Amino acid sequence: MQHADREVTDPAVVDGILRTGKYMAVAMCDQDQPYVVVLSCGYDEAGKCFYFHCAKKGRKTDIIQKNPRVCGSIVEDHGYVKGDCSHNYRSAVVWGTMTMVEDLAGKKHALDVLLRQLEGDPEVVRPQFVKDERAVAGVGILKLAIEHVDCKGNI
Repeated sequence: MQHADREVTDPAVVDGILRTGKYMAVAMCDQDQPYVVVLSCGYDEAGKCFYFHCAKKGRKTDIIQKNPRVCGSIVEDHGYVKGDCSHNYRSAVVWGTMTMVEDLAGKKHALDVLLRQLEGDPEVVRPQFVKDERAVAGVGILKLAIEHVDCKGNI
């Protein structure tokens, strides 16, 4: 890290960035062609992973099948500082392996994680999206197993 004074190492702060982030920019590589997509995310602290809702087929899933190694970034934006030519932020860069969740129990768990992180009151929307087992089975879920996290900030 170029600016060691900006490194965030407090586990509570790191966990806070991961728990409160709503979106992650995920970078993938298809041979020598980079691909980045922004996805809504849910952090599973106990499972040391992130979950993402997605289509079951498409460019992301094609790339991940060939190369499951990904890198993602969450930014906690605290605003640009006018007159100082700087920005107040905290960010996390996450490295790991991405896979599709195929089993029904895994998908139900992932949807619970996502709804808790993204919704103020998950129980209000749960009946619309988690109607029955058939609805859950039709959902595409990606899982990013975390191998390493770096965080930094300028607050």
